[in-house]
Amino acid sequence: MISQLSWKVGGQQGEGIESTGEIFAAAMNHLGYYLYGYRHFSSRIKGGHTNNKIRVSTTPVRSLQDGLDILVAFDQETIDVNVHELQDEGIVIADAKFKPTIPEGSNVILYAVPFTEIARELGSSLMKNMVAIGASSAILDLDTNEYYDIVYQTFGRKGTKVVENNMKAIGKGAAFVQSQSQGKPSNLKLMPADGQKRMYMIGNDAISIGLLAGGCRFMAAYPITPASEIMEFMIKHLPDYGGTVIQTEDEMAAATMAIGANYAGVRAITASAGPGLSLMMESIGLAGMTETPLVVVDTQRGGPSTGLPTKQEQSDLMAMIYGTHGEIPKIVMAPSTVEEGFYDAVEALNLAEEYQCPVILLSDLQLSLGKQTVDYLDYDQVEIRRGNLDIDPDLPELEKGHYFKRYKVTENGISPRILPGTKNGIFHVTGVEHDETGKPSEKAPNRREQMEKRLRKLKDLPKKFPAPVTKTTINDENPDLLFVGYISTRGAIEEAMARLRQDGFKVNHAHIRLLHPFPSEEITPLLENAKQVIVVEHNATGQLANILKMNTGYGDKITSVLKFDGTPFLPGEIYHECMQEVVVYGNR
Repeated sequence: MISQLSWKVGGQQGEGIESTGEIFAAAMNHLGYYLYGYRHFSSRIKGGHTNNKIRVSTTPVRSLQDGLDILVAFDQETIDVNVHELQDEGIVIADAKFKPTIPEGSNVILYAVPFTEIARELGSSLMKNMVAIGASSAILDLDTNEYYDIVYQTFGRKGTKVVENNMKAIGKGAAFVQSQSQGKPSNLKLMPADGQKRMYMIGNDAISIGLLAGGCRFMAAYPITPASEIMEFMIKHLPDYGGTVIQTEDEMAAATMAIGANYAGVRAITASAGPGLSLMMESIGLAGMTETPLVVVDTQRGGPSTGLPTKQEQSDLMAMIYGTHGEIPKIVMAPSTVEEGFYDAVEALNLAEEYQCPVILLSDLQLSLGKQTVDYLDYDQVEIRRGNLDIDPDLPELEKGHYFKRYKVTENGISPRILPGTKNGIFHVTGVEHDETGKPSEKAPNRREQMEKRLRKLKDLPKKFPAPVTKTTINDENPDLLFVGYISTRGAIEEAMARLRQDGFKVNHAHIRLLHPFPSEEITPLLENAKQVIVVEHNATGQLANILKMNTGYGDKITSVLKFDGTPFLPGEIYHECMQEVVVYGNR
């Protein structure tokens, strides 16, 4: 019996590949296994190779597995593209319709199962994916009845007959493989799971739930991969809580609408990806100058320009920190798990209002669209903090020609904030430099005073921010290696670390959750104590490594492990890259 399994289904986009993976994963989740799934898909609606790789484990997992145990193929291209991942004696379950062949020299087992033929006998070729699920169940020695609840949830609205036929398809697929294997027990039978109920969701859904729980009641956005699921979630659920979503004509309008709503006192957000964020930069600067709260979710993808719209990358970091013209206070934070996506979304809304500035919640395609097992979210941890916003102040009557000091110079840089229309609270709002009342002013002393006020408001944030650096397995005082990463690289790094520890290396890990203002005081001692620092990131220029050097020094210790081909890191890739670097540096 095995403690974990790597399973992949592939075929042409639009022929049910995603639903096949979803139903298989839902059944595994129902049984209590931990899951991690990642879908490879093309930037078009139909056609082109797509696959869904799902890792099933009896213990928590946060990354894909290096190899592959079972490949379910709906066409020959799936075999040709993915067979190299299969372990020795791995299994290919393929539709007999296309007469599947295995490349010469591949040590794998092929089951040619008539997916399409069986499905047609039951009334519809669309059920071929259910036949494939049944065939997989036979290999894993799973009771096909375990799928009933999932099939009913998926197809129950279409009637009892449809549910019955889909269950028959699963059963016939299992029976065919059992007949072909002649009762030989599979070596891929999973150990029993703990049976606990957990959620299984993409990062975008967790972020959306966090935004909703954190009091967001307005979203303005323009559809873009991989951020669209946030807008779709909010369209479906926000009206139930008195909120609304507007699909704008472009990302500039989305950002300015969100700024307007926040100015009026409504917690409002927008979400996009790299190309959309480029268009929002002037508006983000406006939020910084007018000290208006604004939360922007950036789900990074391959760039530049249209780039790789449906592939993994982490190349927006420098743009998110330094992209706006001029200098404004800005917070950039980065969750590394689905759970953190929920809690950080709540925190982003709080910080935007407390510090009256833009907050970028930085995700990437792997976290945004990849699926992870999630323990039930703790809503008791959710608190709403609105900072210096006074909803119903009793303000003294203003003398003629005087205005409320909305941009009052304060010691901590955070000015009083009231809602527009407040009695005796009139003030001016403009994107040009202004005095304490908002009135435009280009006087040099005023410019210095207002600029210094805005910039000092974030001075102490790294000390107040909850866990700006996630220190996983930090227990070696003077490690050979210190890994540094952010967002979705966490799981692959942790597994690579485990292998390096088995090889006798002392290894620590710091995953950065607050990227700007940078938590230098917290991370510098970790760099100082390490012999070598390995920064793992998905871009070609080492953006996180450069941020690290700028804020801490220690450039002579820092080495980058980079990947920018659009695919996620696997633990083995990081391990082998590090072994090469360790040899170079002599840190054995």
